[in-house]
Amino acid sequence: MKYQLTIGNRLYFSWSIAAVMMIEHAGLMELVDITTVYPDHEADVRPRIPHLAPARTLPTLTLPCGTQLGDSMAMAEELANRHPDRNMWPEDPKARAIARYLANEMHSSFGALRSSWPVNLRHSYKGLTAPEDVQAELDRLELIWTHARQTTGSRTPWLCCEYSIADAIYAPMATRLTTYGFELGPTSQAYVSAHLSDPALRRLRAAGLAKGAVVQDCERGFERAPWPFVPPQIGTATQDGSQTVNTHCPYSGTPVEHFMRLGDHTYGFCSAMCRDKTMYDPEAWPEFMGIYQS
Repeated sequence: MKYQLTIGNRLYFSWSIAAVMMIEHAGLMELVDITTVYPDHEADVRPRIPHLAPARTLPTLTLPCGTQLGDSMAMAEELANRHPDRNMWPEDPKARAIARYLANEMHSSFGALRSSWPVNLRHSYKGLTAPEDVQAELDRLELIWTHARQTTGSRTPWLCCEYSIADAIYAPMATRLTTYGFELGPTSQAYVSAHLSDPALRRLRAAGLAKGAVVQDCERGFERAPWPFVPPQIGTATQDGSQTVNTHCPYSGTPVEHFMRLGDHTYGFCSAMCRDKTMYDPEAWPEFMGIYQS
């Protein structure tokens, strides 16, 4: 039996983003069925998931035995224990301790950023000046992210050498800092850029854009700016499927019914969702690129 992961809107629900990132980077997606619900705001979550009691928040992970886990760190620890070969925490004891420390600080802290500046992967806004309480938290992020990299000797883009649960937990924060364009220190800027170019996060954002649901509580009236990471190429939907490169969807393997134009060619998909998630960021999807590059 598979794990059942219930998440909120990929563009706005921060802990849902973290859950998907930890599962993606651990290579566990084939063991997980994901269901997405679309509440209009956080207070609307519990009435939509009564079948997941006693869990009352998103994400919620249902284990194969039926046990419900409604807390992101509980999910992280349980998955890491069940799949020790996936190295979800760093193997080195010192790096592992630091990764756990940072992940749990994110879980319990940064109230100014998390309360008034919601995650929003749909938009980026013109660079805003951080209020005093937010600036203090930005300084804290710069400090602990720098400390982690220096102490573990990380030569990768990530905090404690290889990508770990700590990086998944901070992925939503990286997008939050991107959305509001706060001025960042050098370590923070490099770390945020690493998340924006991460193919797993790009896929998550593309899938969220394809669904199109907007959470008005998370939208702000600031002047908008382009999303900082622009995919190298973007497809366009088309009704003309007379000359498709492929006859079967690169994701499901079933016959194509929906079509996308990219460059000089047309590609087919089994559903509008498969087409649209590819359209928003074609190069983020290995299954599609296997057809595109053949």
